[in-house]
Amino acid sequence: MEMKINRNCNSTVFAGILLTALLGFAPPVFAQYGGGGGMKQQPMPQQQQQPYPQQQQQQPVQGSQPPAAETPKVDPEEETAYKAFYDAKAGPSDQVIKSGEAFVQKYPTSQHAEGVYSVLTQAYFNAQNYDRMQAAADKALNLNPDDVNVLVMIGWFIPHNYNPDDLGAEQRLEKAEKYETHALAVLASLSKPAGITDEQFQTTKTELTSQAHSGLGLVYWRRQQYDNSVKELEQATQIGSHPDPVDYYVMGVELKQLNRPADAADAFQKCGNISGGLQGRCKQMADESKKSAAAQPATAKP
Repeated sequence: MEMKINRNCNSTVFAGILLTALLGFAPPVFAQYGGGGGMKQQPMPQQQQQPYPQQQQQQPVQGSQPPAAETPKVDPEEETAYKAFYDAKAGPSDQVIKSGEAFVQKYPTSQHAEGVYSVLTQAYFNAQNYDRMQAAADKALNLNPDDVNVLVMIGWFIPHNYNPDDLGAEQRLEKAEKYETHALAVLASLSKPAGITDEQFQTTKTELTSQAHSGLGLVYWRRQQYDNSVKELEQATQIGSHPDPVDYYVMGVELKQLNRPADAADAFQKCGNISGGLQGRCKQMADESKKSAAAQPATAKP
């Protein structure tokens, strides 16, 4: 298994999936704060596209891999083709896609097929070809159900691109929850392989863990399970090296619903401290929440 760290396009690693899903990619995305239950529907503020996981740097890490019945025969031509693909995987998405598709078409039963489909999942996302992204993810996970990169990415993507009116909407949330929960279990038991430093390995695990909690937080938010969502988003923002302003924004909205305006103000303020399309909206919401907190009756001390 190969683990990637990516989070912010300017530095470390779990950076890159454009946050097209939220704010501005499609009208159904984050189209309402609450949904049913008589809560008022409100439009989500528009934001510029932001990065999610992109492959900037990769550290080859051996993880849980299905055991092979026998050692496959090495084809020198296949190995050369895979090396060329692997060396170019951080290049432009269209080139990665072209190279990866050519490889799996020529070598459909290759021992490297799972790794190629994993990289293709990311490349299709970057190219905003989401149907092929999910098809490549399914193929990668069919070959290796413990591919944490694909599990975390798809588990994050689904609740960010969600319409409650779609057929099978709840089943998609269940899939996202299953993927992120399984990813966290795999990460918790993963051992450091040879070839990378302790620091690199721990950074990778931490960033992937942060993103998995972020995905779970959004799943619970979609279900209006605000307490559970806040807990997950708090973990995501506390351990991630580059917290997602969307996570802070959603936390702020939920904490308002939970009648915790002071905590909501803090979440909105943290969102407002991050440059981007949500910054102005978050600052405004922080001010409003501070006023609500100040207007609350003081809690009597025992």
